[in-house]
Amino acid sequence: MRLCAWYLYGEKHRGYALNPVANFHLQNGSVMWRLNWMADTSPRGIAASCGMMVNYRYFLEDTASNSAAYLGTKQIKASEQVLSLVSQFQQNSKL
Repeated sequence: MRLCAWYLYGEKHRGYALNPVANFHLQNGSVMWRLNWMADTSPRGIAASCGMMVNYRYFLEDTASNSAAYLGTKQIKASEQVLSLVSQFQQNSKL
């Protein structure tokens, strides 16, 4: 879960999210809301993402500012759950 959070939040290509689905939702102003363990147990889901899925949440009053922040300063809006997992990854990582 920590590695997945880091991949989605911290791994970048030219400053934007490396994952194309994350990049799409973040460009549209979403918040990286929740990681779900074993949410997709289909063979494809296990092979593609070890069964993990992420929810993106759109707060309509914030989508324009979230999108502008992401596109302008490459700032990703994320929930406390995601940020906590990212922090745990950073504390325990040898990268």
